[in-house]
Amino acid sequence: MPVTDVTHDIDTLTLTIVAEFAAPVERIWQVYADPRQLEKVFGPPTYPATFVDHALTPGSRSTYYMTSPEGEKFAGVWDIQTVEPTTRFTFEDAFADEHFEVNPDLPVSHNSYSFTAHDGGTRATYVSTYASAEALQQVLDMGVVEGASAAINQIDDLLAAV
Repeated sequence: MPVTDVTHDIDTLTLTIVAEFAAPVERIWQVYADPRQLEKVFGPPTYPATFVDHALTPGSRSTYYMTSPEGEKFAGVWDIQTVEPTTRFTFEDAFADEHFEVNPDLPVSHNSYSFTAHDGGTRATYVSTYASAEALQQVLDMGVVEGASAAINQIDDLLAAV
């Protein structure tokens, strides 16, 4: 399993997940840059993702939805802020309605995904920062740790299949 550490810190309003992969940084970057690869690993296995729009370009908006086993769709948007190809990107992640309009009743997170060479492979660090302790607690209660860990742990299978 790639996930090696998960910590949340109410004082700094962050959730940090660290994972390690037996693949070069450039290959892990491709997983996030290519929407067809990304949708195979974003979202827990029982809630597969579909990316409608996706480009790792500053100022762009990625739109996606995850589909439950019962067929219910849960939408979200990424507003891409910065991109340092192969090593890092940042974005705002928000829950959305079926038209990809941000749901103001659910938390928005600022995210930084970074990829560094480590022991012949890649260490990925995923940091999500929330506006308040209540927002962080809300997503923790919604199962974000379990869902994100299960999603990230799918990357090994994708790498083995390609």
